[in-house]
Amino acid sequence: MARPKPALRTTASITTAVVLLAGAALGAAPAATAAPSTAPAGTTAQGLTFHDIPGSGGITLKGNVFTPAGAAAGAKHPLIVFPTSWAMPQIEYLAQAQKLADSGYVVVSYTSRGFWLSGGKIEVAGPPDIADASAVIDWALEHTSADPDRIGMGGVSYGAGISLLAAGHDPRVKAVAALSGWADLIDSIYSGRTQHLQAAALLGGAGLVTGRPGDELTRTLKDFLGSNLEKEPEMIAWGKKRSPATYLDRINANGAAIMMGNAWGDTIFPPNQYASFYDKLTGPKRLEFRPGDHATAEATGLLGLPNDTWTSTRRWFDRYLKGERNGIDTEPPVQLKPRTDKDYEGYPDWKSVGAVKNRIPLDGTRKVWANVDSGANGGIAILSNALDQFLKLPPTVSVPLLPRTFASVWQSERYATAQRIRGTSALHTTVTSTKPSGTLVAYLYDVGPLGVGRLVSNAPYTFHGQTPGRPFPVDLELYSTAYDVPAGHRLALVIDTVDPLYIEHNPTGAQLTFSSPGTDPSHLSVPLREK
Repeated sequence: MARPKPALRTTASITTAVVLLAGAALGAAPAATAAPSTAPAGTTAQGLTFHDIPGSGGITLKGNVFTPAGAAAGAKHPLIVFPTSWAMPQIEYLAQAQKLADSGYVVVSYTSRGFWLSGGKIEVAGPPDIADASAVIDWALEHTSADPDRIGMGGVSYGAGISLLAAGHDPRVKAVAALSGWADLIDSIYSGRTQHLQAAALLGGAGLVTGRPGDELTRTLKDFLGSNLEKEPEMIAWGKKRSPATYLDRINANGAAIMMGNAWGDTIFPPNQYASFYDKLTGPKRLEFRPGDHATAEATGLLGLPNDTWTSTRRWFDRYLKGERNGIDTEPPVQLKPRTDKDYEGYPDWKSVGAVKNRIPLDGTRKVWANVDSGANGGIAILSNALDQFLKLPPTVSVPLLPRTFASVWQSERYATAQRIRGTSALHTTVTSTKPSGTLVAYLYDVGPLGVGRLVSNAPYTFHGQTPGRPFPVDLELYSTAYDVPAGHRLALVIDTVDPLYIEHNPTGAQLTFSSPGTDPSHLSVPLREK
Protein backbone atom coordinates (compact mmCIF):
# COMPACT_ATOMS: atom_id res chain seq x y z
CA MET A 1 0.00 0.00 0.00
CA ALA A 2 1.42 3.36 -0.95
CA ARG A 3 1.88 5.96 1.74
CA PRO A 4 -0.74 8.74 1.37
CA LYS A 5 0.46 12.18 0.49
CA PRO A 6 1.89 13.70 3.70
CA ALA A 7 0.20 16.73 5.14
CA LEU A 8 1.93 19.77 6.57
CA ARG A 9 3.48 19.25 9.97
CA THR A 10 5.08 21.64 12.40
CA THR A 11 8.57 22.88 11.59
CA ALA A 12 9.94 21.30 14.74
CA SER A 13 8.64 17.85 13.82
CA ILE A 14 9.98 18.02 10.28
CA THR A 15 13.37 19.17 11.49
CA THR A 16 13.62 16.36 14.03
CA ALA A 17 12.78 13.68 11.48
CA VAL A 18 15.11 15.11 8.83
CA VAL A 19 18.05 15.24 11.24
CA LEU A 20 17.48 11.65 12.28
CA LEU A 21 17.14 10.31 8.75
CA ALA A 22 20.11 12.32 7.55
CA GLY A 23 22.21 10.83 10.33
CA ALA A 24 21.11 7.33 9.44
CA ALA A 25 21.96 7.91 5.79
CA LEU A 26 25.47 9.14 6.67
CA GLY A 27 26.22 6.01 8.66
CA ALA A 28 26.79 5.07 12.26
CA ALA A 29 28.51 7.47 14.60
CA PRO A 30 31.86 6.36 16.04
CA ALA A 31 31.90 5.19 19.63
CA ALA A 32 32.30 8.04 22.11
CA THR A 33 35.22 8.08 24.50
CA ALA A 34 33.96 9.24 27.87
CA ALA A 35 36.72 9.35 30.47
CA PRO A 36 34.85 7.35 33.14
CA SER A 37 34.54 4.41 30.73
CA THR A 38 38.24 4.20 29.93
CA ALA A 39 39.52 2.88 33.25
CA PRO A 40 41.71 -0.20 32.60
CA ALA A 41 40.11 -3.56 33.28
CA GLY A 42 40.34 -4.54 36.93
CA THR A 43 41.35 -1.11 38.26
CA THR A 44 39.73 0.22 41.40
CA ALA A 45 38.51 3.71 42.28
CA GLN A 46 36.68 4.25 45.57
CA GLY A 47 35.80 0.55 45.80
CA LEU A 48 34.60 0.33 42.22
CA THR A 49 36.29 -2.05 39.76
CA PHE A 50 36.07 -1.74 35.99
CA HIS A 51 36.13 -4.79 33.75
CA ASP A 52 36.00 -6.00 30.17
CA ILE A 53 33.21 -8.57 30.19
CA PRO A 54 32.82 -11.07 27.34
CA GLY A 55 29.45 -10.65 25.67
CA SER A 56 27.70 -12.94 23.23
CA GLY A 57 29.17 -13.43 19.78
CA GLY A 58 32.70 -12.59 20.88
CA ILE A 59 32.19 -8.88 21.64
CA THR A 60 33.44 -7.08 24.75
CA LEU A 61 31.09 -5.24 27.10
CA LYS A 62 32.42 -2.47 29.30
CA GLY A 63 31.27 -3.07 32.85
CA ASN A 64 31.88 -2.34 36.49
CA VAL A 65 31.45 -4.23 39.73
CA PHE A 66 30.61 -3.26 43.29
CA THR A 67 31.17 -5.89 45.99
CA PRO A 68 30.19 -5.73 49.66
CA ALA A 69 32.93 -4.30 51.84
CA GLY A 70 34.42 -6.51 54.53
CA ALA A 71 32.82 -9.70 53.23
CA ALA A 72 34.14 -12.93 54.70
CA ALA A 73 36.30 -15.05 52.43
CA GLY A 74 34.23 -17.57 50.53
CA ALA A 75 30.92 -15.91 51.37
CA LYS A 76 28.30 -15.73 48.63
CA HIS A 77 26.18 -12.67 47.97
CA PRO A 78 23.04 -11.99 45.95
CA LEU A 79 23.81 -10.63 42.48
CA ILE A 80 22.10 -7.73 40.69
CA VAL A 81 22.85 -7.03 37.02
CA PHE A 82 22.07 -3.60 35.57
CA PRO A 83 22.17 -3.17 31.75
CA THR A 84 22.45 0.51 30.94
CA SER A 85 19.71 2.67 29.53
CA TRP A 86 19.64 3.62 25.86
CA ALA A 87 22.67 5.82 25.05
CA MET A 88 23.99 5.75 28.63
CA PRO A 89 27.51 4.62 29.67
CA GLN A 90 28.33 2.13 32.40
CA ILE A 91 28.57 4.77 35.14
CA GLU A 92 24.79 5.34 35.03
CA TYR A 93 23.97 3.29 38.13
CA LEU A 94 27.00 4.09 40.31
CA ALA A 95 25.04 5.78 43.09
CA GLN A 96 22.43 3.05 43.41
CA ALA A 97 24.95 0.25 42.88
CA GLN A 98 27.03 1.58 45.78
CA LYS A 99 23.99 1.63 48.07
CA LEU A 100 23.07 -1.91 47.09
CA ALA A 101 26.63 -3.13 47.63
CA ASP A 102 26.69 -1.46 51.04
CA SER A 103 23.67 -3.59 51.96
CA GLY A 104 25.26 -6.85 50.85
CA TYR A 105 24.86 -7.23 47.07
CA VAL A 106 27.31 -7.86 44.29
CA VAL A 107 26.26 -5.38 41.60
CA VAL A 108 27.42 -5.64 37.99
CA SER A 109 26.54 -2.88 35.54
CA TYR A 110 27.48 -2.91 31.87
CA THR A 111 27.15 -0.67 28.85
CA SER A 112 24.67 -2.28 26.48
CA ARG A 113 26.13 -3.49 23.19
CA GLY A 114 26.58 -0.96 20.43
CA PHE A 115 26.85 2.02 22.79
CA TRP A 116 29.95 3.94 23.86
CA LEU A 117 32.92 1.58 24.28
CA SER A 118 31.05 -1.72 24.34
CA GLY A 119 31.43 -3.80 21.21
CA GLY A 120 28.89 -4.79 18.60
CA LYS A 121 26.06 -2.73 17.15
CA ILE A 122 22.78 -1.52 18.58
CA GLU A 123 20.29 -4.38 18.32
CA VAL A 124 17.37 -2.76 20.24
CA ALA A 125 17.01 -5.53 22.83
CA GLY A 126 17.23 -8.19 20.14
CA PRO A 127 18.50 -11.75 20.68
CA PRO A 128 22.17 -10.66 21.00
CA ASP A 129 21.22 -8.31 23.88
CA ILE A 130 19.34 -11.09 25.66
CA ALA A 131 22.34 -13.38 25.19
CA ASP A 132 24.59 -10.61 26.57
CA ALA A 133 22.58 -10.55 29.80
CA SER A 134 23.15 -14.27 30.31
CA ALA A 135 26.84 -13.90 29.40
CA VAL A 136 27.26 -11.20 32.05
CA ILE A 137 25.62 -13.46 34.63
CA ASP A 138 28.01 -16.27 33.61
CA TRP A 139 30.98 -13.93 34.03
CA ALA A 140 29.78 -12.65 37.40
CA LEU A 141 29.35 -16.17 38.76
CA GLU A 142 32.91 -17.00 37.71
CA HIS A 143 34.66 -13.79 38.76
CA THR A 144 32.75 -12.48 41.79
CA SER A 145 31.23 -13.82 44.99
CA ALA A 146 27.78 -13.92 43.38
CA ASP A 147 25.35 -16.58 44.59
CA PRO A 148 23.95 -18.56 41.60
CA ASP A 149 20.63 -19.05 43.42
CA ARG A 150 20.02 -15.35 44.13
CA ILE A 151 20.24 -13.37 40.88
CA GLY A 152 18.29 -10.24 40.02
CA MET A 153 18.23 -7.85 37.10
CA GLY A 154 16.97 -4.33 36.69
CA GLY A 155 17.42 -0.97 35.13
CA VAL A 156 15.86 2.12 33.65
CA SER A 157 14.31 2.29 30.16
CA TYR A 158 16.44 0.10 27.87
CA GLY A 159 17.85 -1.68 30.91
CA ALA A 160 14.29 -2.39 32.07
CA GLY A 161 13.28 -3.91 28.75
CA ILE A 162 16.38 -6.10 28.55
CA SER A 163 15.82 -7.26 32.14
CA LEU A 164 12.22 -8.29 31.44
CA LEU A 165 13.29 -10.12 28.30
CA ALA A 166 16.08 -11.87 30.20
CA ALA A 167 13.54 -13.06 32.78
CA GLY A 168 11.84 -14.98 29.97
CA HIS A 169 15.03 -16.51 28.61
CA ASP A 170 17.24 -17.19 31.65
CA PRO A 171 15.58 -19.05 34.55
CA ARG A 172 18.44 -18.04 36.85
CA VAL A 173 16.88 -14.54 37.10
CA LYS A 174 14.77 -14.60 40.27
CA ALA A 175 13.79 -10.93 40.61
CA VAL A 176 13.41 -7.97 38.26
CA ALA A 177 12.94 -4.23 38.77
CA ALA A 178 11.90 -2.77 35.40
CA LEU A 179 11.72 1.02 35.62
CA SER A 180 10.34 3.24 32.81
CA GLY A 181 10.53 0.33 30.42
CA TRP A 182 8.33 -1.40 27.91
CA ALA A 183 6.42 -4.64 27.72
CA ASP A 184 5.07 -4.12 24.20
CA LEU A 185 7.29 -2.12 21.87
CA ILE A 186 4.61 -1.77 19.17
CA ASP A 187 2.00 -0.54 21.64
CA SER A 188 4.57 1.94 22.90
CA ILE A 189 5.79 3.81 19.83
CA TYR A 190 3.10 2.71 17.34
CA SER A 191 -0.04 2.81 19.45
CA GLY A 192 -3.23 3.54 17.55
CA ARG A 193 -1.30 2.52 14.41
CA THR A 194 0.37 5.92 14.63
CA GLN A 195 4.11 6.57 14.62
CA HIS A 196 5.23 8.41 17.75
CA LEU A 197 7.50 10.80 15.91
CA GLN A 198 9.28 12.57 18.74
CA ALA A 199 9.83 9.35 20.69
CA ALA A 200 11.36 7.54 17.71
CA ALA A 201 13.43 10.57 16.74
CA LEU A 202 14.81 10.99 20.25
CA LEU A 203 15.79 7.33 20.50
CA GLY A 204 17.21 7.18 17.00
CA GLY A 205 19.12 10.44 17.33
CA ALA A 206 20.61 9.48 20.70
CA GLY A 207 21.66 6.12 19.25
CA LEU A 208 23.48 7.83 16.39
CA VAL A 209 25.34 10.18 18.74
CA THR A 210 26.42 7.62 21.34
CA GLY A 211 26.64 4.35 19.45
CA ARG A 212 26.60 2.34 16.27
CA PRO A 213 23.11 1.41 15.02
CA GLY A 214 22.90 -1.97 13.36
CA ASP A 215 21.72 -2.30 9.78
CA GLU A 216 18.36 -3.69 10.89
CA LEU A 217 17.73 -0.71 13.18
CA THR A 218 18.71 1.79 10.51
CA ARG A 219 16.44 0.16 7.96
CA THR A 220 13.52 -0.14 10.39
CA LEU A 221 13.79 3.49 11.48
CA LYS A 222 13.85 4.64 7.88
CA ASP A 223 10.73 2.62 7.04
CA PHE A 224 9.01 3.66 10.27
CA LEU A 225 9.58 7.40 9.98
CA GLY A 226 9.00 7.27 6.23
CA SER A 227 5.58 5.64 6.76
CA ASN A 228 6.41 2.75 4.45
CA LEU A 229 3.20 0.76 4.92
CA GLU A 230 4.45 -2.00 2.66
CA LYS A 231 6.96 -2.80 5.39
CA GLU A 232 4.43 -2.55 8.24
CA PRO A 233 4.18 -6.34 8.84
CA GLU A 234 7.97 -6.60 8.99
CA MET A 235 8.21 -3.66 11.42
CA ILE A 236 5.56 -5.19 13.66
CA ALA A 237 7.36 -8.54 13.65
CA TRP A 238 10.61 -6.72 14.48
CA GLY A 239 8.93 -5.04 17.45
CA LYS A 240 7.25 -8.19 18.74
CA LYS A 241 10.57 -10.02 18.82
CA ARG A 242 11.77 -7.30 21.20
CA SER A 243 8.66 -7.20 23.40
CA PRO A 244 8.55 -9.02 26.77
CA ALA A 245 4.81 -9.55 26.20
CA THR A 246 5.71 -11.96 23.39
CA TYR A 247 7.49 -14.15 25.93
CA LEU A 248 4.85 -13.88 28.67
CA ASP A 249 4.44 -17.67 28.99
CA ARG A 250 8.19 -18.12 29.48
CA ILE A 251 8.35 -15.30 32.02
CA ASN A 252 5.49 -16.81 34.00
CA ALA A 253 6.98 -20.29 33.78
CA ASN A 254 10.35 -19.07 35.08
CA GLY A 255 8.51 -17.34 37.95
CA ALA A 256 10.72 -14.29 38.57
CA ALA A 257 9.31 -11.71 40.99
CA ILE A 258 8.70 -8.66 38.82
CA MET A 259 8.34 -5.06 39.92
CA MET A 260 7.44 -2.51 37.24
CA GLY A 261 7.46 1.26 37.61
CA ASN A 262 6.56 3.97 35.12
CA ALA A 263 5.38 7.57 34.82
CA TRP A 264 1.85 8.58 33.86
CA GLY A 265 3.12 10.89 31.13
CA ASP A 266 5.85 8.69 29.65
CA THR A 267 6.06 9.82 26.01
CA ILE A 268 8.43 6.97 25.05
CA PHE A 269 6.68 4.04 26.73
CA PRO A 270 3.11 5.06 27.74
CA PRO A 271 1.70 3.35 30.85
CA ASN A 272 -1.14 1.38 29.22
CA GLN A 273 1.10 -1.35 27.84
CA TYR A 274 2.76 -1.85 31.25
CA ALA A 275 -0.59 -2.19 33.00
CA SER A 276 -1.82 -4.71 30.43
CA PHE A 277 1.33 -6.81 30.83
CA TYR A 278 1.17 -6.61 34.62
CA ASP A 279 -2.36 -8.03 34.58
CA LYS A 280 -1.13 -11.17 32.83
CA LEU A 281 1.83 -11.93 35.13
CA THR A 282 1.19 -14.86 37.46
CA GLY A 283 4.21 -14.69 39.77
CA PRO A 284 5.01 -12.19 42.53
CA LYS A 285 4.45 -8.74 41.04
CA ARG A 286 4.15 -5.05 41.81
CA LEU A 287 3.13 -2.07 39.66
CA GLU A 288 3.96 1.55 40.49
CA PHE A 289 2.85 4.62 38.52
CA ARG A 290 3.94 8.16 39.35
CA PRO A 291 3.79 11.64 37.78
CA GLY A 292 6.42 12.54 35.20
CA ASP A 293 7.76 11.53 31.82
CA HIS A 294 10.25 9.00 30.57
CA ALA A 295 12.80 8.15 33.30
CA THR A 296 12.11 11.38 35.22
CA ALA A 297 10.71 9.39 38.17
CA GLU A 298 14.07 7.63 38.60
CA ALA A 299 16.38 10.52 37.71
CA THR A 300 17.05 11.94 41.18
CA GLY A 301 17.84 8.46 42.45
CA LEU A 302 20.49 8.01 39.78
CA LEU A 303 22.13 11.10 41.28
CA GLY A 304 22.10 9.49 44.71
CA LEU A 305 19.24 11.58 46.10
CA PRO A 306 16.27 10.14 48.04
CA ASN A 307 13.86 8.61 45.55
CA ASP A 308 10.67 6.57 45.99
CA THR A 309 11.26 4.41 42.94
CA TRP A 310 14.70 3.29 44.02
CA THR A 311 13.52 2.74 47.60
CA SER A 312 10.91 0.32 46.26
CA THR A 313 13.54 -1.31 44.06
CA ARG A 314 15.84 -2.02 47.02
CA ARG A 315 12.93 -3.35 49.10
CA TRP A 316 11.89 -5.60 46.19
CA PHE A 317 15.35 -7.10 45.82
CA ASP A 318 15.70 -7.46 49.61
CA ARG A 319 12.47 -9.43 49.74
CA TYR A 320 13.05 -11.75 46.78
CA LEU A 321 16.84 -12.12 46.76
CA LYS A 322 17.63 -11.90 50.48
CA GLY A 323 14.34 -13.26 51.77
CA GLU A 324 13.76 -10.33 54.12
CA ARG A 325 10.23 -9.98 55.47
CA ASN A 326 10.04 -6.23 54.86
CA GLY A 327 6.32 -6.11 54.05
CA ILE A 328 6.53 -5.16 50.39
CA ASP A 329 4.79 -8.41 49.42
CA THR A 330 1.89 -7.78 51.82
CA GLU A 331 1.15 -4.24 50.62
CA PRO A 332 -1.42 -3.61 47.88
CA PRO A 333 0.62 -4.54 44.79
CA VAL A 334 -0.64 -1.66 42.62
CA GLN A 335 0.68 1.65 43.95
CA LEU A 336 -0.42 4.88 42.27
CA LYS A 337 0.64 8.45 42.95
CA PRO A 338 -1.90 10.87 41.42
CA ARG A 339 -0.56 13.80 39.43
CA THR A 340 -2.44 16.22 41.66
CA ASP A 341 -1.69 14.69 45.08
CA LYS A 342 1.35 13.75 47.16
CA ASP A 343 -0.08 10.57 48.68
CA TYR A 344 0.08 7.08 47.21
CA GLU A 345 -3.00 4.92 46.72
CA GLY A 346 -2.91 1.14 46.95
CA TYR A 347 -5.09 -1.26 44.95
CA PRO A 348 -5.30 -5.07 44.95
CA ASP A 349 -5.05 -5.21 41.15
CA TRP A 350 -5.25 -3.01 38.05
CA LYS A 351 -8.92 -3.75 37.35
CA SER A 352 -9.81 -2.22 40.72
CA VAL A 353 -8.36 1.11 39.58
CA GLY A 354 -11.13 3.34 38.25
CA ALA A 355 -13.86 0.84 39.05
CA VAL A 356 -16.60 3.47 38.58
CA LYS A 357 -17.25 4.64 35.00
CA ASN A 358 -18.54 8.12 34.18
CA ARG A 359 -20.07 8.01 30.70
CA ILE A 360 -19.99 11.34 28.85
CA PRO A 361 -22.26 11.37 25.76
CA LEU A 362 -20.77 12.77 22.57
CA ASP A 363 -23.98 13.96 20.96
CA GLY A 364 -24.48 15.64 17.63
CA THR A 365 -22.34 15.75 14.51
CA ARG A 366 -19.00 17.52 14.24
CA LYS A 367 -16.99 18.06 11.04
CA VAL A 368 -13.34 19.16 10.94
CA TRP A 369 -10.84 19.90 8.24
CA ALA A 370 -7.62 17.93 8.60
CA ASN A 371 -3.98 19.01 8.21
CA VAL A 372 -4.11 21.97 10.61
CA ASP A 373 -3.02 21.96 14.27
CA SER A 374 -5.92 23.41 16.24
CA GLY A 375 -3.73 24.33 19.19
CA ALA A 376 -4.65 21.28 21.22
CA ASN A 377 -1.61 19.01 21.55
CA GLY A 378 0.22 16.70 23.89
CA GLY A 379 3.20 18.99 24.40
CA ILE A 380 6.87 18.19 23.88
CA ALA A 381 8.33 14.77 24.63
CA ILE A 382 10.05 14.57 28.03
CA LEU A 383 9.75 18.32 28.73
CA SER A 384 6.01 18.88 29.09
CA ASN A 385 5.27 16.03 31.48
CA ALA A 386 8.41 16.78 33.49
CA LEU A 387 7.00 20.28 34.01
CA ASP A 388 3.76 18.67 35.14
CA GLN A 389 5.69 16.44 37.54
CA PHE A 390 7.78 19.13 39.18
CA LEU A 391 5.74 22.31 38.71
CA LYS A 392 2.19 21.03 38.12
CA LEU A 393 2.18 22.70 34.69
CA PRO A 394 0.70 20.32 32.10
CA PRO A 395 0.01 21.46 28.52
CA THR A 396 -2.87 23.94 28.50
CA VAL A 397 -5.26 25.42 25.96
CA SER A 398 -8.15 27.85 25.93
CA VAL A 399 -11.04 25.53 25.10
CA PRO A 400 -13.49 28.34 24.08
CA LEU A 401 -10.91 29.68 21.62
CA LEU A 402 -10.19 26.39 19.87
CA PRO A 403 -11.16 26.80 16.19
CA ARG A 404 -14.11 24.48 15.61
CA THR A 405 -13.17 24.26 11.94
CA PHE A 406 -10.16 22.19 12.94
CA ALA A 407 -11.20 20.73 16.31
CA SER A 408 -14.34 18.98 17.54
CA VAL A 409 -15.22 19.77 21.15
CA TRP A 410 -17.62 18.18 23.64
CA GLN A 411 -17.92 19.24 27.28
CA SER A 412 -19.47 17.72 30.39
CA GLU A 413 -21.54 19.61 32.91
CA ARG A 414 -19.73 21.37 35.74
CA TYR A 415 -19.09 18.89 38.53
CA ALA A 416 -20.39 19.67 42.01
CA THR A 417 -17.74 17.46 43.60
CA ALA A 418 -14.17 16.55 42.69
CA GLN A 419 -13.79 13.83 40.08
CA ARG A 420 -10.87 11.50 40.81
CA ILE A 421 -9.91 10.04 37.44
CA ARG A 422 -8.02 6.75 37.80
CA GLY A 423 -7.04 4.47 34.95
CA THR A 424 -7.85 4.42 31.25
CA SER A 425 -10.49 6.59 29.58
CA ALA A 426 -12.04 5.01 26.48
CA LEU A 427 -13.47 6.79 23.44
CA HIS A 428 -16.11 5.27 21.18
CA THR A 429 -17.32 7.22 18.17
CA THR A 430 -18.29 6.93 14.52
CA VAL A 431 -16.08 8.54 11.91
CA THR A 432 -16.68 9.34 8.25
CA SER A 433 -13.70 10.42 6.17
CA THR A 434 -13.45 11.95 2.72
CA LYS A 435 -10.20 10.03 2.19
CA PRO A 436 -9.15 6.38 2.66
CA SER A 437 -6.50 7.26 5.27
CA GLY A 438 -6.36 9.67 8.15
CA THR A 439 -5.25 10.42 11.69
CA LEU A 440 -7.15 11.84 14.63
CA VAL A 441 -5.88 12.71 18.09
CA ALA A 442 -8.15 12.77 21.14
CA TYR A 443 -7.45 14.96 24.18
CA LEU A 444 -9.13 15.04 27.56
CA TYR A 445 -8.96 18.37 29.39
CA ASP A 446 -9.79 19.58 32.87
CA VAL A 447 -11.52 22.91 32.15
CA GLY A 448 -11.66 25.62 34.81
CA PRO A 449 -14.16 28.49 35.16
CA LEU A 450 -12.19 30.70 32.72
CA GLY A 451 -12.17 28.03 30.02
CA VAL A 452 -8.50 27.10 30.41
CA GLY A 453 -8.04 23.39 29.82
CA ARG A 454 -5.25 21.43 31.53
CA LEU A 455 -4.34 18.25 29.68
CA VAL A 456 -5.44 15.10 31.49
CA SER A 457 -4.69 12.54 28.77
CA ASN A 458 -4.50 12.02 25.02
CA ALA A 459 -3.92 9.35 22.36
CA PRO A 460 -3.66 9.12 18.54
CA TYR A 461 -5.54 6.92 16.08
CA THR A 462 -4.71 6.27 12.42
CA PHE A 463 -6.76 4.41 9.82
CA HIS A 464 -6.00 3.17 6.32
CA GLY A 465 -8.12 1.53 3.65
CA GLN A 466 -11.49 3.03 4.62
CA THR A 467 -14.10 3.76 1.98
CA PRO A 468 -14.56 7.53 1.59
CA GLY A 469 -17.99 8.63 2.74
CA ARG A 470 -18.75 5.39 4.60
CA PRO A 471 -19.02 5.66 8.43
CA PHE A 472 -16.91 3.32 10.55
CA PRO A 473 -16.59 2.86 14.33
CA VAL A 474 -13.51 3.96 16.25
CA ASP A 475 -12.55 2.69 19.70
CA LEU A 476 -9.56 4.36 21.28
CA GLU A 477 -8.05 4.05 24.74
CA LEU A 478 -6.45 7.24 26.02
CA TYR A 479 -3.25 6.96 28.03
CA SER A 480 -3.85 5.86 31.60
CA THR A 481 -3.55 8.50 34.29
CA ALA A 482 -4.50 9.52 37.83
CA TYR A 483 -5.81 13.08 37.99
CA ASP A 484 -8.23 14.92 40.30
CA VAL A 485 -10.64 17.34 38.61
CA PRO A 486 -11.63 20.04 41.14
CA ALA A 487 -15.25 20.74 42.00
CA GLY A 488 -16.68 23.45 39.75
CA HIS A 489 -14.64 22.28 36.76
CA ARG A 490 -15.78 20.25 33.78
CA LEU A 491 -14.19 17.78 31.40
CA ALA A 492 -13.75 18.48 27.70
CA LEU A 493 -12.99 16.02 24.92
CA VAL A 494 -11.22 17.59 21.96
CA ILE A 495 -10.44 15.78 18.71
CA ASP A 496 -8.23 17.25 16.01
CA THR A 497 -5.91 15.83 13.35
CA VAL A 498 -2.38 17.14 13.95
CA ASP A 499 -0.01 16.83 16.91
CA PRO A 500 3.78 17.36 16.85
CA LEU A 501 4.22 14.21 18.92
CA TYR A 502 2.98 12.00 16.10
CA ILE A 503 3.21 11.42 12.37
CA GLU A 504 -0.22 12.05 10.85
CA HIS A 505 -1.67 10.51 7.71
CA ASN A 506 -4.26 13.03 6.56
CA PRO A 507 -4.16 13.65 2.79
CA THR A 508 -4.46 17.25 1.67
CA GLY A 509 -8.04 18.50 1.82
CA ALA A 510 -9.30 15.65 4.00
CA GLN A 511 -12.35 16.14 6.23
CA LEU A 512 -13.43 14.01 9.18
CA THR A 513 -16.99 13.86 10.48
CA PHE A 514 -17.80 12.56 13.97
CA SER A 515 -21.35 11.38 14.53
CA SER A 516 -23.42 9.55 17.12
CA PRO A 517 -25.90 7.12 15.51
CA GLY A 518 -28.95 6.26 17.59
CA THR A 519 -28.12 2.56 17.34
CA ASP A 520 -24.49 3.09 18.38
CA PRO A 521 -24.16 6.34 20.36
CA SER A 522 -20.74 7.92 20.75
CA HIS A 523 -19.39 8.39 24.24
CA LEU A 524 -16.32 8.80 26.41
CA SER A 525 -16.00 6.45 29.38
CA VAL A 526 -13.99 8.06 32.19
CA PRO A 527 -12.82 5.79 35.06
CA LEU A 528 -13.24 7.21 38.57
CA ARG A 529 -12.00 6.10 41.94
CA GLU A 530 -14.68 4.77 44.23
CA LYS A 531 -15.76 7.18 46.97
